[in-house]
Amino acid sequence: GARPARAAARCGALDPDNCSVLVCGGAGCGLEVAKRLLADGAWVTAMCRSDSFKSEVEKKGGITAKGDALDKESVEKLMASIDDLNVVVSTIGGTTADPKADSEGNINIINAAKAAGVARFVLVTSIGTGDSKDAPPAPVYETLEPVLVEKEKAEEALKASGMEYVIVRPGGLKSEPKTGTAVLTEDTTVCGSITREDVGDLVAKCLWSDALVNKTVSALDSTSVEAEFATISA
Repeated sequence: GARPARAAARCGALDPDNCSVLVCGGAGCGLEVAKRLLADGAWVTAMCRSDSFKSEVEKKGGITAKGDALDKESVEKLMASIDDLNVVVSTIGGTTADPKADSEGNINIINAAKAAGVARFVLVTSIGTGDSKDAPPAPVYETLEPVLVEKEKAEEALKASGMEYVIVRPGGLKSEPKTGTAVLTEDTTVCGSITREDVGDLVAKCLWSDALVNKTVSALDSTSVEAEFATISA
């Protein structure tokens, strides 16, 4: 049905009930972020290329829209169709063989969000991106380098965009049930693993909190890291 008009939440911490969020991403972390935000009571539109998680999002009260991040016009059109769009989350990524989506796709989404007047943008990249290059073991970094180099371009574009941003860099992704022991850190040297569900929870916390605005954080399960490191709370 028609959604009631609502005032854009622009001041202070965002309120889920008055917040319209576009989640761009695949059926992995993108789906977990969408589910968490819907559970928090936000208005969620999920942009996806496949129908694979359409039903999951829709049965929880979200809206899905077909879209391809590499098609600039389709992204702009989708954003224009969402009332009072406040926040965009992107978990989009390519493959090591074709990492274009990591840079070009995300940059299309960032530019369209800025043009649409979006207040806050949360970008999910990966440990190993940018100044966390030395965190993963060298063989892991070398394998992922084609993707990480492209992800860094997206991070830099977001920082330069003028929107409020949070960059979340998860460790190695696992499909197991969430542990609840995942944490955020500004320490760029730590590496570990994290479940996709925990990524969803942490991204939602970043989105609703003003504590992490314009920060870049790594997300990992505290139990997967032996080293001591400082955490930051959303």
